[in-house]
Amino acid sequence: MNNPWVAAAANFFFPGAGYLIAGVKRGLAVLWLVGVLGLTYVEFGIQEPEPTLYRIMFASVLIMNVAFAVDVYQLARDAE
Repeated sequence: MNNPWVAAAANFFFPGAGYLIAGVKRGLAVLWLVGVLGLTYVEFGIQEPEPTLYRIMFASVLIMNVAFAVDVYQLARDAE
């Protein structure tokens, strides 16, 4: 499947998954998926005890996810 929008949506919610869907950067995609699981665990672990750090981490992860989505969208679109 090489639908840029599907790959972008997948990468927004699970960075790495969109690359797997688009069939690009497969090795890095697996590493990013493992990394995102760790970040998500830490992000929700600090939500109550450190609300300020949680907001900073949430914003940082949001920005990274948008960048991942844009990147895979462009790669998948160019591969069409």
